[in-house]
Amino acid sequence: MNVPPSSGNGAVPSSGGNNLLLQRTLIGVAIALGSAAVTFLVVRSAMRRAPVDETSERIQSLIDEANRLLRTLDEKKHG
Repeated sequence: MNVPPSSGNGAVPSSGGNNLLLQRTLIGVAIALGSAAVTFLVVRSAMRRAPVDETSERIQSLIDEANRLLRTLDEKKHG
């Protein structure tokens, strides 16, 4: 006769407890993965640079030109 193993009080262990533990574990893992994905997307979008516009490019070129002129003046002054 096949008799399932029992605990000391005569109760038969059920697989329902294992199922509940598995479900809770899977839900926890799903929440962790979702949180990681959202964090990744937020950080990636925050690190994205703003598109360069014409005004910024023009200002940068004027700064570069001014730096070249200052270097030229320093070279003439010291040379």
